[in-house]
Parts: sequence; C-alpha cells; structure tokens
Amino acid sequence: MHTSDFYYDLPKELIAQTPIPDRASSRLLVYNRADGSIRDRVFSEITEFIRPEDVLVRNNTRVIPARLMAKRKDTGGSMEFLLLKRTGERTWECLARPARRAAKGREYAVSDELGVRVLGDTSADGGKLVELLYDGIFEEVLDRAGQMPLPPYITARLEDKTRYQTVYAQTNGSAAAPTAGLHFTKELLETIRSNGTDVVDVLLHVGLGTFRPVSEENVEDHVMHREYYEVTEDAAGRINRARPNGGRIVAVGTTSTRTLESVADEEGTVHAKKDWTGIYITPGYRFKAVDALITNFHLPESTLLMLVSAMTGREEALRCYEHAIKERYRFFSFGDAMLIL
Repeated sequence: MHTSDFYYDLPKELIAQTPIPDRASSRLLVYNRADGSIRDRVFSEITEFIRPEDVLVRNNTRVIPARLMAKRKDTGGSMEFLLLKRTGERTWECLARPARRAAKGREYAVSDELGVRVLGDTSADGGKLVELLYDGIFEEVLDRAGQMPLPPYITARLEDKTRYQTVYAQTNGSAAAPTAGLHFTKELLETIRSNGTDVVDVLLHVGLGTFRPVSEENVEDHVMHREYYEVTEDAAGRINRARPNGGRIVAVGTTSTRTLESVADEEGTVHAKKDWTGIYITPGYRFKAVDALITNFHLPESTLLMLVSAMTGREEALRCYEHAIKERYRFFSFGDAMLIL
C-alpha cells in the first residue's frame, strides 16, 4: 500500500480550532459495516447504539501541560521545551526548539517556580535530556507553569485547560489527549452506566507520534512510535465478560484500541499487562478484541486513519470522510466524532 492511498483533501475551515461549549453536542457520524449505511446524529445520541450487554473501554490518561516556554538565564534567549518521557525523579526526555541552542549545561527559566537545565542530547531529532529545577510538588508546579501541548494544526489559544482533558482523566503522562473521549460528559457516562453497560478504564499515555503523518512512500516502511500502557486484572476480567454475555467490546478511541489489541491473544481474550506498544494497525489487520470504535476524524496519511481503514476498509473510510466533508463536520482534536459499528 502507498501512503498516498490514505490522502484526502480537507478544506482548512473544517479544522476545529476550539472545542464547542457542550462536549456531548458535537456531531456523530454513525457507520454500519454490515450494510454500509451512514447516519448523521448528535454525540449524546450514542446511547441508542450502545447495548446494556456491551462494555465501553476508555483511556483514562491525563495530559500534562508539557509545553514549557522558557528564557535562557544569562542571555534571555527564548527556548521551547516539550516534555515527552520521564526518566527519573527530575529528569525528562524532551524536544527543544531551537534545539541547536540548547547546549549541555545551559539553564532556562520557565517561571519563578520552574527552571530547566540541559543535560545532553537524545537520539530523537531535536531531542534533549533535561533536569527540571523546582521546589514543592511537581504536578502543582507544572500545572501553573506549563501549557497544553496542542497539535500544530490548532493555532487558537485554549482558554480552559480542562477542555483538552477527558472528564475521566486520571493518570498523568500524555503529551496529547485521547480525543475521542473529549465528547463524553459525566452525565452521559452515567446514563450509559444506568442503561446497564459496564464502563472500564485502561491506560495508554499518548505520544507526539500521534500527530505525525507517515512520511515513507510505502505504508509498510513506517516505524510506529511506542507508547506505555496498562491493563489491570480487574479491567481484563470485566472486558472479557462482554462477549460470552452477547455483548461487544466498544473502544473509545484509537488509543484504547491499540491497548486492547496489544494485550489480546488470538482468541480475543484480553490479558492484564503493563508494557510499551508499537502496534501498527493497517488494512488487512484482523481485530481480535475490538468490535466497535468511537473515534474522531484524523489527519490525511496518518497512522490513525490507517487504523480506521483497517476496521472499515480503505474505500469505505474515505467515503465516510467524503460524507463528513460534504456535511461540514468539524475535523481533528476538537472536532466531531464517528462511531463504527
């Protein structure tokens, strides 16, 4: 397969720059694989498509305000650090911009509470190993000093940091939000539970690779980024009860999907595990654990669009996207949603 097979032309004005006031009022494209039908609904109506015997699996990762805008202490020169991976109590792998100026030993001030000392380079392009300088509780200091690491296609300022978090975000560690979950409100989730559907949490910390289109000409040549995940014994047991009871495993987003497919055996049984996954799902993949998917609309030529295409077929995925463009759906992180049944 060629990467260009997953290209589509998106009018710039359809890229959602800000979240809508009510999370659950976003639009929902419902695609049924059995008959190829497409329906235009509202996200709050998703309760009509989730059965009591189903299990809804969501990713409870929490985005950290990992973007640090800093000034060099001796010269005042500007530097941007993007925290990627914690390697010690105070050390992180990050991306620096402009990286060539972030020499080993240089110190930068982010705020009165937080500083950054460059320890050296990493193998990533623009990558640096840094030590964070602060007193007090790190998470509280970072919340005050850092900014949300919004995708590059969002240029509008985010006034409320919580809108780039799911309402059930719990475990700090992501550089990006699991955006399919942004549509759920606490009230909507309570309705789903009261209807009898079990709602189960798994964890996958979303990395920056999720933003990057595939640059290789052939899909098979792309090397997938790796992300940390956790599935507990309790979560695995509850997920595994769905199918024997006639239910489906409904994944909230591509991150939950990648987690479930990483821990499922060939029979579709989900196992408890903590590890890093670089699973790369493209058309031809046989889904073992996921029966239905809630997802946003993704970038052209991205691994996320390829995952959706693996579930629907490439032609059908692009047909759904063509319909969404025609009907003026909003795209990407703050955009509308799609339910694949």
